[in-house]
Amino acid sequence: MMSDIISAVSTANGVGGVAVIRISGAGSLTLAKKMFRPLKKIENYEPNVMYVGEIDGGDFLDYGMMVVFYAPKSFTGEETVEFHCHGGLAITQGILNKTLSLGARMATNGEFTKRAYLNGKLSLSSCEGLIDMINSEYTAQVKAGYNLYRERLFKKISAMQEELTDCLAEMGANIDYPEEGLEQFTTDKLKNTCQNLKIELENLIDSFGSGRKIKNGVKVALVGRPNTGKSSILNSLLNCDKAIVTSVAGTTRDIVEGELDINGVKFVLYDTAGIRDSEDEVEKIGIERSKKAIDDCDLALFVMDGSQNLTREDKEILNAIKVPLIKVCNKSDKQIVLEKSDYDLTFCALNGDNIELKNRMFSLGVGKTEDLSADLIIEQRHYLALKRALESIKKVLNQIDSEPLELIEYDVRDAWSVLGEITGQTASESIIDEIFSKFCVGK
Repeated sequence: MMSDIISAVSTANGVGGVAVIRISGAGSLTLAKKMFRPLKKIENYEPNVMYVGEIDGGDFLDYGMMVVFYAPKSFTGEETVEFHCHGGLAITQGILNKTLSLGARMATNGEFTKRAYLNGKLSLSSCEGLIDMINSEYTAQVKAGYNLYRERLFKKISAMQEELTDCLAEMGANIDYPEEGLEQFTTDKLKNTCQNLKIELENLIDSFGSGRKIKNGVKVALVGRPNTGKSSILNSLLNCDKAIVTSVAGTTRDIVEGELDINGVKFVLYDTAGIRDSEDEVEKIGIERSKKAIDDCDLALFVMDGSQNLTREDKEILNAIKVPLIKVCNKSDKQIVLEKSDYDLTFCALNGDNIELKNRMFSLGVGKTEDLSADLIIEQRHYLALKRALESIKKVLNQIDSEPLELIEYDVRDAWSVLGEITGQTASESIIDEIFSKFCVGK
């Protein structure tokens, strides 16, 4: 109900210096005045100005501030009021309850942002960027989310739709007025437009490989036969004793996991059990999990003992790796007997020098782009929509020299409509509800 006044705590739940209670909807200021006592009488509340006074929390008063944002110049596009109070649990809950008792209702997940979308303040893709920023744990995730939030993808998609709209207008005119003899001009323009859009769409689709890893993290499996030093490398990279290290082969029997920040990108490391033929039931389970980790990872660190020649087991493991890999010659403090062609870099967990390995991991793990401020597709939904749009554009190009414009028009409209799912113009209610269900209540 867009006519309702909604209310929620917009800051994180817990004890803090300041908390914010936000209310939005027509009549928010009238409601807020009933529970706010400014230090001096205010005839007209100016927008974007913090007013100091007492906030009524029902059974208590708090000394804080109130600010009003008038429609349409607010986050939601509606009249909005925020109370900035002290950040105690009882204080925030009391003030929230007071707003509810005066006629507001509790906001649902993401309802403030949903109202911003419905009121034309944000595109649907921008809303997705916002929740990505809120959920970010690493700086690369923040940057990617910010680009989406600031409408960079929206502007690109909208420009594509405008080009298709121009083509559809000319196609319609040509179909309605064939005597004008503009069919060849329209066909040439459509072909040129679709060829350019095909390149743009392919570039965006191609960026999803890097974008997905930036959003979800790069999964890295440390693999090799037992006692090559995989756990020592894990501990060195994480700078802590995450995995147990002994001289006994087969010490690691299950996957040990840890997270690492490389240049702002999340890397999830999996120290796997050494792969070998074993009769031990527990170790066999760990080895099977290791093999699965190899299949599921984005990058593999194949660890070899540099003081020993390559074994049959080494070669079998190497042949089983189908993802990008870095061949690590470990234990470089000992005499290396491996051929230089057998490894990409040397490593010694004892000296703690892991910069070269981290650089290699970043370069191979993130993919084709190392520019974290670049426009990358980070949402699976956008990726699938772009692929569908590309298929429609390809159909147009395949048919344009042999089919009448009336038949081709359907695929042009389909491409326009699919692109609109990204911006929100043609997104279904179920898609919209799913996106906003990911938000917290106060956003």
